[in-house]
Amino acid sequence: MARMYSRKHGASGSKRPLRKSSPRWVRYNKKEIEKLVVKLANNEKSSAEIGAILRDKYGIPNVREITGKKVTQIMKENDFTFKYPEDMMNLMRKALKIKKHLESNKHDPFAIRGLELTESKIRRLGKYYKRRKMLPEKWKYDPEKLSLMVK
Repeated sequence: MARMYSRKHGASGSKRPLRKSSPRWVRYNKKEIEKLVVKLANNEKSSAEIGAILRDKYGIPNVREITGKKVTQIMKENDFTFKYPEDMMNLMRKALKIKKHLESNKHDPFAIRGLELTESKIRRLGKYYKRRKMLPEKWKYDPEKLSLMVK
């Protein structure tokens, strides 16, 4: 007879505990955390890097739990705006790296397919961000101008 495991939703790994207030071990208050985010943003860190630094160096598990705002929201309030959203910029950098690889390895079918998939994700994200008014209506992904968009 087979054993039955009761694993909710079939997912493995850990989940963040549900909390209503900030953890007791966090020594920073809301204002201090916002100042840390601004300081790290001044050093040209992305929101993902800021979250990791706050977690690893300062022991702040979740900025949103304590401040009530996301890292990107704090950055916007303090005028740290970017031309493109962070996830789209990361995909553009990835596409640029694949294109550079394909210059010296023209017949790499896995890289060609990877570039197709990455560019498809960029286009889909572009449509989403145009609907959300985070990109201009006339914005269009142009693989030829990719290196200009990233830099």
